[in-house]
Amino acid sequence: MLRTRSMAAVSTIAAFAGLIALPSPAQAAGSVHLYKIYYDSPGSDRGANSSLNAEYVQIRNTTGAAVSLKGWVLVDVANHKYTFGTFTLGRGKTVTVRTGKGTNTSANRYQGRAWYVWNNDKDTATLKRANGTRVDTCSYNSTRVDYKMC
Repeated sequence: MLRTRSMAAVSTIAAFAGLIALPSPAQAAGSVHLYKIYYDSPGSDRGANSSLNAEYVQIRNTTGAAVSLKGWVLVDVANHKYTFGTFTLGRGKTVTVRTGKGTNTSANRYQGRAWYVWNNDKDTATLKRANGTRVDTCSYNSTRVDYKMC
């Protein structure tokens, strides 16, 4: 009888441990989320397009499928908005949203701005679906580094 209880206890513990180790459905499914904000581009902030494009936000898709970002919005605290046009972020892919001007590709999107969006000391990026629901936010508050991993 003692042996039966011991085996039952071991089985229960093993099953419980296995449940803890399994990823939750949300983890298994992945997400579309803010990945990195490079908020203080190298050099002086004089508004050159190369400097503007060195300021960016990266969005990563860790789901198992491509996701349409059409109508999704990236916004900062001062309400600078970038709205995605027709764009699909492939599974496992990252897109970089640059502040300045350029030609949009599957890896880089351009806001087309003539001045900086992301404050060099603190700000918050928010990613929203086309219907306005918040997908993710990422805040930073530092002048000691130039970027934030979200």
